[in-house]
Amino acid sequence: MLPSTSAAPATRPVRVARPRRYLMCPPAHFDVTYSINPWMHPEKPTDQSLAMVQWERLRSLYLGLGHQVEQIPPRGGLPDMVFAANGATVVDGRVLSAKFRHAQRQPEGPAYLEWFREHGYLTRDAYHVNEGEGDYLVTSSRILAGTGFRTDVRSHTEAAEFFRREVISLSLVDPRFYHLDTALAVLDGDTIMYFPAAFSADSQATLARLYPDAILADEHDAAVFGLNAVSDGRHVLLAEQATGLIDQLWARGFVPIGVDLSELMKSGGSAKCCTLELRPGPGAVK
Repeated sequence: MLPSTSAAPATRPVRVARPRRYLMCPPAHFDVTYSINPWMHPEKPTDQSLAMVQWERLRSLYLGLGHQVEQIPPRGGLPDMVFAANGATVVDGRVLSAKFRHAQRQPEGPAYLEWFREHGYLTRDAYHVNEGEGDYLVTSSRILAGTGFRTDVRSHTEAAEFFRREVISLSLVDPRFYHLDTALAVLDGDTIMYFPAAFSADSQATLARLYPDAILADEHDAAVFGLNAVSDGRHVLLAEQATGLIDQLWARGFVPIGVDLSELMKSGGSAKCCTLELRPGPGAVK
């Protein structure tokens, strides 16, 4: 989908893509068999074949942009394991395992942790509930950490100590945006986009202070998972229905790439949920 020409200024900022390494999990067992967020309706049918086609298209886009994609084998009985971003948080080659709040997803944490240990990462088995990059988003200067529905706020201190980075706690207040990565996306360095109404008043004030030049999403673009996006610093993969964000991204010098993950969205996730970034550093596989 192309942005409207009216959104583009005469001179657009120059953005530079940086090669990334991602971990993904094929949706071989994807289904909606339970409901743990407002988007999940087990009574509605799902099409696993279509989910696989849409997921494969996302993976192919990453490869076409020059990124590496590792795959973790899916496990039967874990229909949400496709949402790799929830499986852990990786910063400087150090891995904090996920510890899921809901029983249906709890086996995913050990499954992802096993993969990281087999691949030589320095890992920590989380003590407090956290749902990986669903609630931990990494900027160049800090980690933005969500709480309110899934991740225990006490985990933020655990993450700060383990990763040796400043962690900023942000409170989510709208159950539709139950993970931070449904309400906020890191675009490059300390450039972000977010939906203000998903956050408490205090958290809105914090974001406005730290990121006065952030791109702000409206409710429509947030509700179609436009903020559940993946950026390499130049290209931004996001829901193709998020037309307002697409225009704003284009105006800011980014190259938005619309993706269709409508089948996986039935479980409450889109591009970012499917993508865990493997940030290199001491402890990572060379």
